[in-house]
Amino acid sequence: MIKVGIIGGAGYTAGELLRILLNHPEAEIGFVQSTSNAGNLISDVHIDLLGESDLTFTDQMPFNEVDVIFLCMGHGKSLEFMAENKLPESLKVIDLSHDFRLKREGNDFIYGLPELNREAIKSASKIANPGCFATGIQLALLPLAANGLLTDEVHVQAITGSTGAGQKPTSTSHFSWRSSNVSAYKIFEHQHEGEILQSLTQLQPGFNDEFNFVPIRGNHTRGIFVSCYTNFEGSLEEAQKIYKNYYAKHPFVFVTDKNPGVKQVVNTNKGVIYLEKHGKKLVIISLTDNLIKGASGQAVQNMNLVFGLDEKSGLNLKPVAF
Repeated sequence: MIKVGIIGGAGYTAGELLRILLNHPEAEIGFVQSTSNAGNLISDVHIDLLGESDLTFTDQMPFNEVDVIFLCMGHGKSLEFMAENKLPESLKVIDLSHDFRLKREGNDFIYGLPELNREAIKSASKIANPGCFATGIQLALLPLAANGLLTDEVHVQAITGSTGAGQKPTSTSHFSWRSSNVSAYKIFEHQHEGEILQSLTQLQPGFNDEFNFVPIRGNHTRGIFVSCYTNFEGSLEEAQKIYKNYYAKHPFVFVTDKNPGVKQVVNTNKGVIYLEKHGKKLVIISLTDNLIKGASGQAVQNMNLVFGLDEKSGLNLKPVAF
């Protein structure tokens, strides 16, 4: 049984982690840290867990009592945490912030996208979980990069639910602003671009064409809809074969020939890919749940790989149809 600690247990990603781990056959939650909620029941904050657990938040971090910790803190906080705490050498760390996703001197975290780095993840002790937009966009483009087929500009538009902005309310995540509203933000300068390009050039080192990303705030709560296109000389059938071959051994990604909708992936760890060919343009649609495949579900998938478990263990989550 894997003993788990969660650092920063009050936010959306921690809530999703708790829901998954409470039903994971090979995991047991050792502690859930939250300084501001210490002593409170986790179900007082994550109210959907009422009746599911009698765990309470703690302000203590007994690292020696767990096998792995998940860092669910705000961006920048994980870097501080790793600098301020001496962790046991055997302790595994899975970070859900962006602090360790980009390669740099002294960063020994492995980038935790299983569809890219599965073998490296298996032997890793520290994992940087990918961003939510980054996950969906990479799933759309990795098969082309792996075959050296990114030969022109890439255009991406991606829509995310309001939970992607985190639990702390802001002017653009407030219900009265977000409801019945759509807006673009951080056009061509979103923070996830760096990790996306890092992965594409890992597979296709010569790729240096323009990457044009327009992020959109949607008026739904969860789910990411990615639509992208680039030039592709082959046929639709050839593209479908490339994608199906790439994802043949990855159990959470499905290539469909039916134009999909976000509800197919909400509440699951799935990625759904759909392709169309229009003239020289290949259009790729990629759907994920930003809180699960884009965050906590993928983190558990990485935990499974690190500890030699079935990659799907604890992640048999069902979509919500209506």
